[in-house]
Amino acid sequence: MSSSPGTPNSRSADPAQPSRLQRALESSKTQRAITILILINAVVLGLETSASVMAQVGDFLLLADQAIVAVFVIEILAKLWVYRTSFFKDPWNLFDFTVVAISLAPGSAAFSVLRALRVLRVLRLISVIPSMRKVVQALLQAIPGMGSVAALLGLIYYVFAVMATKLFGAAFPDWFGSIGASAYSLFQIMTLESWSMGIVRPVMTVFPYAWAFFVPFILVTTFAVLNLFIAIIVNAMQSQHDEERDEALDKITQQSHGDAMRLEDDLKAVHQEVREIRKLLERQSP
Repeated sequence: MSSSPGTPNSRSADPAQPSRLQRALESSKTQRAITILILINAVVLGLETSASVMAQVGDFLLLADQAIVAVFVIEILAKLWVYRTSFFKDPWNLFDFTVVAISLAPGSAAFSVLRALRVLRVLRLISVIPSMRKVVQALLQAIPGMGSVAALLGLIYYVFAVMATKLFGAAFPDWFGSIGASAYSLFQIMTLESWSMGIVRPVMTVFPYAWAFFVPFILVTTFAVLNLFIAIIVNAMQSQHDEERDEALDKITQQSHGDAMRLEDDLKAVHQEVREIRKLLERQSP
């Protein structure tokens, strides 16, 4: 996802001067106001889950929720009016549009699940706060590399699940009776959730050298393969930072080049004026 007409500090798709409404939508004051409303709405949605609070100020909370939704709808309509079809070219705009549309779902039983998803409005903070957008963009850029690591992890899981089923399935059918059961038990071991006292030590009472199977599995999956996910995400964030730095340097270079060109033109104009003045003085001299 990249910043485009619907996000702050972005250029208008129209080369003409931005309209007053567009400048208002992209202003820092508007973005701060929307951020504050999202935070207030998050608090309101949380308070609505309390029966005692709803009994006391339920009407006020519902009214505040509806008022905030109305502001969000007005903002989306204003963006649609300003950016027209280019509004839908920005993934962040589509995200905001979807979240606000879910908020407008009717409250009938058929749409009760959608109404429960109103809390997704809080996720609009991601599209409003630039630093959060950068994190999400880095995660999306890291997906291809993460897919390769996930395939490697799946291959390791399959190998160890088959081995665990053949080694421990007969003695511990609940944990390792099938490949599926073995994979689930290995997942619990990988997360280090009660892996020692819950699974490994009981297995070691029957198979004393079972640690030679489980310890390498933990080292490979928990401390090696999963760390690759972190490395890929960090690398994607660094790459994004480098791209932004290069873009900033290119803008500075272009601006400096433009300033140098204008300065050169000004010097040429000054030289031309000096030559004309010199010629004029030569003509007037006796």
